[in-house]
Amino acid sequence: MKKQYDIECNIAQTLNLIGDKWTLLILHAIQSGYTTYKELQENLPGIPTNLLSNRLKTLCEDDLLKCELYSQHPPRYQYSLTDKSKDLDDIYNALIIWGDRHLSRSYKCLKHKDCDGQIQIVYVCQKCGKQLTKDELIVHNHSN
Repeated sequence: MKKQYDIECNIAQTLNLIGDKWTLLILHAIQSGYTTYKELQENLPGIPTNLLSNRLKTLCEDDLLKCELYSQHPPRYQYSLTDKSKDLDDIYNALIIWGDRHLSRSYKCLKHKDCDGQIQIVYVCQKCGKQLTKDELIVHNHSN
């Protein structure tokens, strides 16, 4: 992906990797088991073929996808997530929760598979293990 934002900000730099139109949907489709170009095209209605090709190429270059040749003639590839892109689950879940709360029509919600209860996002301090509210969080700048 071309660098859109030249801002020293995690949000801006993350959007440089996954903020293009269709990118998160492509990654999510691969996570859902659609691993070939044909499967992705069939399961992402409306995506232009040239855009899908370009996004897949860029995602491989950015180490968000692994690309494996499974047919020589014609060349066909199978795509899989890297550890970096597998770590996007929390982003998908946050978007599902946000959409369920704020879209005029919600298509999905996140529920606990054992008791069918609604899910909320919880912040836990990695150092002390304490569960935190949003008011207890600060964004801290790393020293260069």
